[in-house]
Amino acid sequence: MNAMPVLSHRDRPDEVHCTLRARAATFGRSTEAEGADILQNAVRPEGQMKLGSLLAEIGRSLDGVDLHIQRDKNPADLPKFE
Repeated sequence: MNAMPVLSHRDRPDEVHCTLRARAATFGRSTEAEGADILQNAVRPEGQMKLGSLLAEIGRSLDGVDLHIQRDKNPADLPKFE
């Protein structure tokens, strides 16, 4: 199980906290969940295309791409730390 990163924001003005709490109540979530949603939308806006989606779209626009790549099924050599 992966631990989620923790982000704390202290010493915010009362008006910011009250507005955040009211906004959270509007959407039926906790103040923490609302803050996380706002932060996520700020750094990863809706509609921002991810790399895999972009590459798939390019492939579709070219009517598909056949790369003829065969997977190497041999195990990789482990690194040696000396």
